Amino acid sequence: MQHVMDFTNGDHWITLVWWFLIGLFVVIYIILDGSDLGAGIYSLFHSDSKEKGEIMASMAGTWDANETWLVIVGGALFGTFPMVYGSVFHYLMIPLMFVLWGIIIRAVSLEFHHYSKTSRKYWDWGFGIGSLMVAFFAGVSLGAFLQGFPLTKGEVPTFGGSYLEFLSPFSLWTGVTATIAASLAGGVYIRARFDRNSDTYHKALKWTNVMFYLALVAILSTVIWTFVQFPWARSKWVGPYWWFFVLSGAVVLFATWSMRRASHQRRDVAAMIWLAVIVFINFAIMMITLFPWFVPNTITIFDAANPSNSTGAFTYSMLFFIPVMLSYNFYQAWVFRARLGKLAGYGDHD
Repeated sequence: MQHVMDFTNGDHWITLVWWFLIGLFVVIYIILDGSDLGAGIYSLFHSDSKEKGEIMASMAGTWDANETWLVIVGGALFGTFPMVYGSVFHYLMIPLMFVLWGIIIRAVSLEFHHYSKTSRKYWDWGFGIGSLMVAFFAGVSLGAFLQGFPLTKGEVPTFGGSYLEFLSPFSLWTGVTATIAASLAGGVYIRARFDRNSDTYHKALKWTNVMFYLALVAILSTVIWTFVQFPWARSKWVGPYWWFFVLSGAVVLFATWSMRRASHQRRDVAAMIWLAVIVFINFAIMMITLFPWFVPNTITIFDAANPSNSTGAFTYSMLFFIPVMLSYNFYQAWVFRARLGKLAGYGDHD
């Protein structure tokens, strides 16, 4: 049964806050680790091991903390929406398994490249392939999530479909879109991290020029596909609050223009910030479109929530954790803010 929010119910407010926070954790992960993943994808198109080492060196102090947000998402989901945690992870078992493998391959490759000499080329490829796996299968998971999935009937509903239920033309396309978007983010990130006179910077300059237009086409195609395929999205976008979505779209277009302008002017940090703004606004629009569903046409936020006493205890236990994580990420970004040059190869002992 679909429940709607009771604005006089304090438990509903706590549930809503946690749904918002989980969305915030996800978009922070996308913004932070998306750039790292895109840099890894970028490295697949360059055979120079030293250049790949430079790219790894640029994220050596931050990549592990960026991925911590993914762990936080899993923990928060388990603590506040256990029914969604169990059913979604069952439904998306295969694509999320590939995401996990990609993360492991990428992490191992980052460390082994630093210490290896004879097998370094394999870890170079592992870094790129692992990044590609994470971006693509995370995008597939998002597309499959938006499709919704069948639940069994009973006291505790669980996923009732097949293991390949997630596969569809739409979910595969969102995987491609996520890969292209991450590739753009990776190019913008590399430009912000490397000296403007370095070869890596100039190659990334060409890369972002191509990826910008590919990402623009891919994202617009995904929006149109979503509008055509999903009534729950279409009814929101053309409903009573259509003006809000039109205004939000206009803001996204302005941010896209600003990002491209900053990129042309080689204001690389500004371009990276504008790209983060675009991702944040698009994700916020998606969550507003979803409300009150947690999983579209499957289960609502309030039906999926943990009992109030459990959610309250979890809230108190996490009260100081979020500011600590944000402070840690900011501190890392500040410490490793300097641009890198050719001598920044990661583990180049020769």
